[in-house]
Amino acid sequence: MSRPLIGITTYFDAARWGSWVREAVLSPPAYAKAVDKAGGAPVLVPPLSLGAVDGYVRGLSGLILAGGVEVDPAVYGEERDERLEEPQPRRDRFETALAKAAIDADVPVLGVARGMHVLNVTLGGSLFRWLPEAVHHDRHAASTPHAIQVSVSSKAGKAIGDHIEVSTPHHQGLRRLGAGLMAIAWADDQIVEGVELQGHRFCVGVQWHPERGNDNRLVDALVEAAIP
Repeated sequence: MSRPLIGITTYFDAARWGSWVREAVLSPPAYAKAVDKAGGAPVLVPPLSLGAVDGYVRGLSGLILAGGVEVDPAVYGEERDERLEEPQPRRDRFETALAKAAIDADVPVLGVARGMHVLNVTLGGSLFRWLPEAVHHDRHAASTPHAIQVSVSSKAGKAIGDHIEVSTPHHQGLRRLGAGLMAIAWADDQIVEGVELQGHRFCVGVQWHPERGNDNRLVDALVEAAIP
């Protein structure tokens, strides 16, 4: 049986090879390795023409919206916070269009960190632009491992159980949930760290990075959902 094609979103940045420094399409290798380990065939998806979105969705069996630079607040109608990294508007435009097309086509989707935020704003939700200010502490910005409570009735919970220990520094968080999204994972201060789109075959977003380390169960669940 052929392996399902799993798209992984990427970004443009300067890269060095040999004596060359050029703009390149980049993706941390952990995503591709996790997809391969789960039995899928990873396909890197560069943020190019919006006209390519429908072709990607028709050709892919599943999609990972990868982590990275924070979503520009302009995407959800707010002003930029100068504490955030420089936005990547081309990537924001492409990934929100890709996410919407994948959702409409019932293609399995896993949103990772920034990717969960992309899912949320694509469906009309909003973000805390600077989470430490909203929750009055900076624990979310630290790399210290912490426990996440997970709903056992959710697709994520069925894959990983009722809790998971993660280390995932982030400065933004989900504020208003997008249409159809249901909270399925929470930090100890009740900030939402996982969501699931109701009525979809598999559309899950998590704040942490399930592609890292030895626990591949969420990526396994994505690939399994992508098999016809």
